[in-house]
Amino acid sequence: MAKKILIVEDEIFIAEMYKIKFESAGYEVFLAHDGVEGVSAAHERLPDLVLLDLLMPQKDGYQTLKELREEDGTKDLKIYILSNMGQKEEIEKGMNLGANGFFVKAHLTPTQLLEKINELI
Repeated sequence: MAKKILIVEDEIFIAEMYKIKFESAGYEVFLAHDGVEGVSAAHERLPDLVLLDLLMPQKDGYQTLKELREEDGTKDLKIYILSNMGQKEEIEKGMNLGANGFFVKAHLTPTQLLEKINELI
């Protein structure tokens, strides 16, 4: 069975780009376009890995991460922040809220991100 990845990203073009890249490598990929959809999809799909953007409408990535970590059904998911926000304070805040790691979009090509994911799941 293919490993499942949930991408929580409000920029549809970016989400679709990653989806195509990861599916071509054999992953089953689900998209959510804001934090509210992300929480729901995480409960429904129980992915092997979540990639979570920070700046999103309705519920930002920090709120989404906090909620996922507080709920029994999702508290143990592998959740990695994938954001253009990469200042030390933002990374520390994400890690303190329970992120397993932090990737800065501008520092990784989709291929490089795929290589990292292959190592993680």
